[in-house]
Amino acid sequence: MSKLSRERLSDLEKFQENHIKYHFNNIELLNTALTHSSYANESQDKSVKYNERLEFLGDSVLDLIVSEALFKDHIDYPEGKLTETRSQLVCEPSFAYAADELHISEYLLLGKGEKLHGGMNKKSLKADAFEALCAAIYLDRGYDFLYNYILERFGNEVKKLLSKNELFIDYKTKLQEYYNKKYKIVLKYEIVREEGPDHDKTFYVNIKAKNKVLSEGRGKNKKQAEQDAAKIALEKIEKCTKKNI
Repeated sequence: MSKLSRERLSDLEKFQENHIKYHFNNIELLNTALTHSSYANESQDKSVKYNERLEFLGDSVLDLIVSEALFKDHIDYPEGKLTETRSQLVCEPSFAYAADELHISEYLLLGKGEKLHGGMNKKSLKADAFEALCAAIYLDRGYDFLYNYILERFGNEVKKLLSKNELFIDYKTKLQEYYNKKYKIVLKYEIVREEGPDHDKTFYVNIKAKNKVLSEGRGKNKKQAEQDAAKIALEKIEKCTKKNI
């Protein structure tokens, strides 16, 4: 276990006091949640832990929390609507938004190379850190505490977005609905290549309608790349539609 410096402990105290309004029993969990792999890889201290494992856990826990909250609060939603709404909430844009609300990037430890490449502003890193932070709270205080924390902190904002129908857009669903209606074709997504080191890969995905490639998207994971490709395909359709009017 790495020993935290006084400066780091002071920063973590500010983060808890001023932003998340929660004090950890195990401060190491919080520090790990706010440590990117690039920082650990550049550190001479090989005991430094980074947040990828917490991110994995946080993604699953948040998926369950959102599922339970939607199930309880929207008894009129059928299964399809519940699934669609959850996919619009449990996604990179919404988690990156939550990370900004909590000022996470200001306290996230990044390697020098990642900083130079604008890591502080990357939505993917913000979203990952938010997932890791939620996992850390879950391990520190349990599921019930995290469930109530998330609803108290973000519940009203989500309700506003739901009432205005302004949730984060699921481009994959919108594109598939278009092709179902017009062509009765099931779209296929295919990873065409991966670039970068294992800890910071970029995925490139093609969308195919039968044998025709509609677009290519990229992202820090497969889901993000698929959403990007679907968004580009929808933008192409919109341009063609406008030209034909």
